[in-house]
Amino acid sequence: MRSWGQRSGLGVGMALAMAAPGLTHAGDLGVLGGALSESKPIFDARLRYEDVDQTPLAEEADAETLRLRLGFETGKAWNTTFLAEGEVITELAGHYRDDAARARDLSYPVVPDPESEEINRLQLVNTSLPGTTMTLGRQRINLDDQRFVGAVAWRQNEQTFDAVRIVNKPTSALTLDATYLNQVNRIFGRESPQGRYHGDGVLANAAYQFGFGKLSAFGYWLDFDHLNGVPAALDPMRVSSETFGTRLAGERPLSKLKMAYAATFARQSDYGSNPLSFDLDYYSVELTGTYRQYSLTLGQEVMEGNGTVGFSTPLATMHKFHGWADKFLTTPANGIDDKYVSVGYLAKGVAMLDTLSATVVYRDFESERLSQDLGDEVDLQLQAKYRRFVGLLKVALYEAHEGQTPAAYQDTTKFWVQLEYVW
Repeated sequence: MRSWGQRSGLGVGMALAMAAPGLTHAGDLGVLGGALSESKPIFDARLRYEDVDQTPLAEEADAETLRLRLGFETGKAWNTTFLAEGEVITELAGHYRDDAARARDLSYPVVPDPESEEINRLQLVNTSLPGTTMTLGRQRINLDDQRFVGAVAWRQNEQTFDAVRIVNKPTSALTLDATYLNQVNRIFGRESPQGRYHGDGVLANAAYQFGFGKLSAFGYWLDFDHLNGVPAALDPMRVSSETFGTRLAGERPLSKLKMAYAATFARQSDYGSNPLSFDLDYYSVELTGTYRQYSLTLGQEVMEGNGTVGFSTPLATMHKFHGWADKFLTTPANGIDDKYVSVGYLAKGVAMLDTLSATVVYRDFESERLSQDLGDEVDLQLQAKYRRFVGLLKVALYEAHEGQTPAAYQDTTKFWVQLEYVW
């Protein structure tokens, strides 16, 4: 397989050929100079403290990390912009294990925020064709609710994709979105054995905006290469799959109440290099009512398992789902049935703050197959925004039920304090 550098070199050349009629015309320097003069800086800094207490590990993990991102995005030249963004993550203090794939410091829980320095994004964006945006290079991709494809913005090192993406809007209501990717840059960083997934992936998503909501249909084909140096359970070949599904999401006013609703169904099969054989279903339903500053959400998410493997979403923003303690990043072999209720509060203009929000979530877990008790979880969050600063307090309390929950799932408490600045 050719490297990304080889492929992207050809792709960048093609993009520039499409974007520019030729660099020898008079005024080309002026066009480039104009684009550079319209460049916008990219800067954000995020300071985080995370504490993890996980039974039966002897030690409690604590991690104080700082993430810095710095870059720029040019203005347009020949309908093309260029974006470059670097990222540095530094460990300021703490004792923790930053990668489950490496057999070291096994007495500590994992906090997957390793020290790293890397190119986070490096992309060309071209809009030469009517209603079409083409993005080429290392980029951030979020599709629908990020259940299948997302950037994992919660972790210090987000997930990006080396890819070509084309988004076309034939009408104001219809969006066609297609991506080819050959490398996934995961949250564990380039020094980790599981920091990169190589292979071939195609992401296709079509969405139409009706009056009652947005209806999406999607197909995702993932064929990952074997990864040396990781346990067999973490080999990305085992999550090579083809997934087809549909999703409806919308909202309607109901007197003084605003109702939001979402439902998703998908079917997944083994694909490409995967040595396993499976056909599994996924479905989720969610209903949210909002009255003034208050909201109430009821939901259920089910991922099937066949006793050997569970429905997988390896490119998802997994922290958004199945609880903030991250106990079910890998779907159990017997699947999972997650029922949850969430209460939220959002106020604007409180004291000096722009916004102040609070969230409480309760989740009850059991296996989809055999109905095994998988414990429950309470999540709490308080967030305040002041101009470009965002402060966060967050807690996840997962409790296994003694004598009922499988031994693989043990009591876990996580606590975060975070301050972020975004330019």
